[in-house]
Amino acid sequence: MTHTPDPSEASRPTSRQTSRRDHVTEVRPLTALDGRPLTLVHVRGGRPPTRGPVLVVHGAGVRAELFRPPLRRTFVDALIDDGWDVWLLNWRASIDLDPVPWTLDQAAAYDHPAAVSHVLAATGTDRLKAVVHCQGSTSFMMALSAGLLPEVDTVVSNAVSLHPVVPRLSTFKIARLAPVISRLMPSISPAWGDRPAGPLSRLMVWFVRATHPECRNSVCRMVSFTYGSGWPALWSHANLDEATHDWIRGEFAEVPMTFFAQMNRCIRAGQLVSTEGIEGLPRSFADQAPRTDARIVLLAGEDNRCFLAESQQRTYDFLNKYRPGRDSLHMVPGYGHLDVFLGRRAATDTYPLILEELAR
Repeated sequence: MTHTPDPSEASRPTSRQTSRRDHVTEVRPLTALDGRPLTLVHVRGGRPPTRGPVLVVHGAGVRAELFRPPLRRTFVDALIDDGWDVWLLNWRASIDLDPVPWTLDQAAAYDHPAAVSHVLAATGTDRLKAVVHCQGSTSFMMALSAGLLPEVDTVVSNAVSLHPVVPRLSTFKIARLAPVISRLMPSISPAWGDRPAGPLSRLMVWFVRATHPECRNSVCRMVSFTYGSGWPALWSHANLDEATHDWIRGEFAEVPMTFFAQMNRCIRAGQLVSTEGIEGLPRSFADQAPRTDARIVLLAGEDNRCFLAESQQRTYDFLNKYRPGRDSLHMVPGYGHLDVFLGRRAATDTYPLILEELAR
């Protein structure tokens, strides 16, 4: 299924719509099932929610604040106005937490089940919905497919789910370059574009500046080197306004090389695979039917240069094999990886699609 944005739609918020100044934000401590400290960010608007809870999960090396960029209307605003009780998860990949050498296995087994349980207890409900992005999506889908999240009834997954497919240059970088980097440093950080952390990071920043001339934002260029094969990789510059393009300088930081090692194995396998032997997780996640009744909605920006849109197509084909007609796939033209949430016109191009699927 393809969603085509209507260029005639206006993105100006009305006086009745929520904006950041209306947010009432509460940061709640959360302990993962292995004892790792996490947080949940509960965001309310000016009116009580009329729908149930929705858990929103960020990707690698960012944080929950990712969904509240300096746009006139953010994804969180749209959720609140549609009546949802909004909970943003800072899982162990969040830059708001102390950095650790995490894996997707740990997030799937320990972080997401703890977050779901906390939200259900706090709201007094027995079901919730989730919107998950990138490695928040892969790890959440691992937990969902393993049967660890039976209370989740709807998941909207952006960019990649069970079948990571990346551009050819990314395959080379993660298979050949990442192992070399991992022998020299435990993590890589796009924030080095503004604040190098030593001679090796300065050398890397110099190399990236020489090979990524697409803009003058050094963090934006480091993001593209770290996560994909585009110029830029995670968004189209045409889709970001100037304030958001500058804002990203503070929204990306350390990503451990342990993650890249696992993702390399997943890409080679053609599906998500576990690496730690944690009880409750299968070795691979697309060799058997998913152990969930949740309806799964897959979003794929057609211009994504981090994970190709084929990633979501493969997961959709896999799901449709076992549960035909239950799940859905939306290929979104004109969008890539993160501009689905950060784009200047996302409020009219992509948010309504997600809200419609959540409300079904």
